[in-house]
Amino acid sequence: MQSKDQDSNSPKQRDHVISPKLDRVFAELYRIYQFIARFFKEVFLPPYEMREVIRQCYEVGVKSLPLISLTGFIIGIVFTNQSRPSLAEFGATSWLPSLISIAIVRALAPLVTALIAAGRVGSNMGAELGSMRVTEQIDAMEVSATNPFKFLVVTRVLATTFMIPALMMYVMLVALLGGFLNINANEQTSFTTYFTQVFEAISFLDIFSSLIKSVLFGFTIGVVGCYKGYFSSKGTEGVGKAANSSVVTAMFLVFIEELLAMQVINLFR
Repeated sequence: MQSKDQDSNSPKQRDHVISPKLDRVFAELYRIYQFIARFFKEVFLPPYEMREVIRQCYEVGVKSLPLISLTGFIIGIVFTNQSRPSLAEFGATSWLPSLISIAIVRALAPLVTALIAAGRVGSNMGAELGSMRVTEQIDAMEVSATNPFKFLVVTRVLATTFMIPALMMYVMLVALLGGFLNINANEQTSFTTYFTQVFEAISFLDIFSSLIKSVLFGFTIGVVGCYKGYFSSKGTEGVGKAANSSVVTAMFLVFIEELLAMQVINLFR
């Protein structure tokens, strides 16, 4: 009899366990929606923190240049080396510039830039805002009649949205230069011939779509980093979790957005 009673009660117990989890999921989604909606509301309302936006652009863009430069240059060289044997089997090494330009402009430059920014910028935002939340600096700003969301969140999201496309174009150029050095050393292709083939292989749609994707990636990285840090808790442990969660979530969303964007862009080709 007891076993039958336990079996009859087990679905109810499972319902009691599942429903709070679903409630937390929907509550989290609603809070994310409110966070993004508040950003679009605050971004158009004065005062405009232009000085802080410029400072955050410097933090996101200029301070990322050394890592971005090295990564882009290595990508151009490595991708060229990896592609050469496959084309050499068909005697088509002359197609290397076209292949490199298509791969870098359409996919590698936006994706690599976003992943590097998610690792460096996203974690920094999550940790910085998380430490401010834990030490009650954000609460102090609210008490002092200032708008911490405007100053801390809007400026950072705008900075990533503006600077990730600029960094992407820079990575594109550096990667193409790395590919040129490799091709010039092995096939003795001239600078003019190389870049003529590069620009013949790509179209305005390729560059425009990469810019649009970079804007979307930058916005995602900024929103995720600021959201995780702005609502962090549990002391120093929460700061570490906010930084780690910012990186993981931003990278995951970047891959999802890349997949969806690729499907949409292919409809226009």
